[in-house]
Amino acid sequence: GTPASDSVQTKMREDYLEWPEYFMAVALLSAQRSKDPSSQVGACIVNQESKIVGIGYNGMPNGCDDDLLPWSRSADDRLDTKYPYGRISRATSPFSAECVGCDLIIDVARIKDVIYLSDKYHDIPEMTASRRLLNLAGIEYKQFQPYRNKIVIDYNSINHSAMFNGTD
Repeated sequence: GTPASDSVQTKMREDYLEWPEYFMAVALLSAQRSKDPSSQVGACIVNQESKIVGIGYNGMPNGCDDDLLPWSRSADDRLDTKYPYGRISRATSPFSAECVGCDLIIDVARIKDVIYLSDKYHDIPEMTASRRLLNLAGIEYKQFQPYRNKIVIDYNSINHSAMFNGTD
């Protein structure tokens, strides 16, 4: 006869993350690395084989001491705000709508499409310019439509004692 384990039909999980959800979750998790007190932006760059080739988040340039640069959104002198200094580090595709600086990098990197989560700045001139550049470059862009409201990362969901004791 057949072993008991062979007679039990096993089905694959049905609640797994689909690729768009997974990549957006990686971008959101990356955004948590941002030290910016007002905006946390993450990015996940994926190739045609659904492999992640870059991850990043907004912050000050690499090699600069974050404590020595301003994080303010407004000041009498623009140089006393975060805007002249901040950037998406180690990535090229933000999840909070398009930006002109990112568009140029996206084009050079030959990125074919951009999927973003938030479009709260849709009507400001920089975003209009951004969409215009993306359109001229033939780069598709669309707002992400999640399948679920949240994804929970629970460190306690695995067997910690086995992990730390080297047992299964």
